[in-house]
Amino acid sequence: MSLIKQTRTRNPDDFPTLQLFLLAIVRLAEPIALTSIFPYAWAFVKQFHVGNEQDAAFYAGLLISSFSLAEAAMGMFWGGLSDRVGRKPVLVVGCLGTMLSMVLVGFASNIWMALIGRAVGGLLNGNIGVIQTMVGELVTKPEHEPRAYSVMPFVWSVGTIIGPCIGGTFAEPHASWPGLFPEGSLFDRFPYLLPNLVCAGLLAISIVLGFLLLEETHPDMQPRLALPVDTYVSEETPLLETSDAMKRPAVDLRSETYGAINVEDECEEVTREKSTIPSIWSKRIINLIIALCIFTYHSMTYDHLMPIFFEDERVNSVMQAAAGHSGAVPPFYSPGGLGLSMPSVGMIMAVNGVIALFVQAVIFPIAAERVGVYKLFLIVTVLHPIAYALVPMLLLVPQNLIFPAIYACLTVRNILSIILYPLLLILLKEATPSPKALGAINGLAASAGAACRMIAPPVAGYLYTWGSRMDCTAVAWYGSALVAIVGAVQCFSVTRERCPDTHEEVAPSQRKHRPSVVVTEVSDDRSD
Repeated sequence: MSLIKQTRTRNPDDFPTLQLFLLAIVRLAEPIALTSIFPYAWAFVKQFHVGNEQDAAFYAGLLISSFSLAEAAMGMFWGGLSDRVGRKPVLVVGCLGTMLSMVLVGFASNIWMALIGRAVGGLLNGNIGVIQTMVGELVTKPEHEPRAYSVMPFVWSVGTIIGPCIGGTFAEPHASWPGLFPEGSLFDRFPYLLPNLVCAGLLAISIVLGFLLLEETHPDMQPRLALPVDTYVSEETPLLETSDAMKRPAVDLRSETYGAINVEDECEEVTREKSTIPSIWSKRIINLIIALCIFTYHSMTYDHLMPIFFEDERVNSVMQAAAGHSGAVPPFYSPGGLGLSMPSVGMIMAVNGVIALFVQAVIFPIAAERVGVYKLFLIVTVLHPIAYALVPMLLLVPQNLIFPAIYACLTVRNILSIILYPLLLILLKEATPSPKALGAINGLAASAGAACRMIAPPVAGYLYTWGSRMDCTAVAWYGSALVAIVGAVQCFSVTRERCPDTHEEVAPSQRKHRPSVVVTEVSDDRSD
């Protein structure tokens, strides 16, 4: 038999660059698939002629939220299943489900088929919670957390660059390239099939790479022994040390109980292990999940309303229209949108992804290191309502300055939202009482977040429809700002982590490996 070299397992003290890179590749296809529908969702629903044309924003919200509804229903299941069978199988199944969803939506001939296609993708996709769990299991040193937890939002930002470009460019290919896609062809009968097929192909590539190269991160499925690099195993290698074995026997062969099972001790050990697993329903975890839900809701309303507001018909001069408006002018008069084309909206969303990429790669690590995770969490949460209050003011901007104004609004929004999301993930991991509960907690957070993503688009779409009928589309944006204000108040219910000795906030670069029990600030009778 030839010698077999025992490879060294990954050093847990090193930053997991390779595995995070592979996980990022698998993750990349999903935001591309999910955001590619944003530029054409409004037009996609309008082709089905469901209700009045003004109701398209509401039905587009239902189409987008159907994925999140199904994902919310199954998030806990996939999170729990990943604790039993491993993270990697669940991740692959989630990518397969998303790919199937894209194909079904592309071939949809009515609103119901499109809704079913989106729902199938959500039912089979539990990747949000699973990926968060895998990142938490790959990162073992607290000083690596800001850098590691910024990777997946960074990848999401890359996906939000590519996805809208695919959706805006390849939607309605007959209108864009009549020579390649003639009238009566497959892509003329299904004008939104091509972007879905492109995204499905990217998902297929990520499935293959993830299946072949990605390692399992579940703690109970890791190798038990890591031998040195220079250790070799062959048929001549002794399995057990035999010299002096009789002088120091492992058991007493003369004992009458030799070979029996001490059931009492075994039961006592199992009981002790069960009693040492703390509950995941602490106040800190619940408050963090509530904060995550509030952020997810108003962030999703922004993503849903932005392309609708950009593509909606523009009133040439809002101020002139208000001056000549017959009768009483409603408060905050804001009729219509910006009147941009679908390719222009796709390009704007791609630039938005570039801005988010810069914030994630440059601004977030520096801010988290210098300000601290908890303080930065409070700052960006309190400032979040500004991002929504600015958007309706774009109607007052002259046409020649509209694009710089749009990018200024998107920059403010990205600085706030792109920083806040990884902060919530870091705080949620810190609040996890046991590594064995990480999958369940992330599954719970993913389900709660998906439920908010389910509610946000139809509610925002309804507010936009209602506002457009009274020439006040800004009411949808002000509704999101109101929810962000609620989040700004609620964030102070999240207690901060403190060092037992110094009673100061623990910075990411200063946290050391220590027991999972932390000392938290207690006000009145509240405790975690």
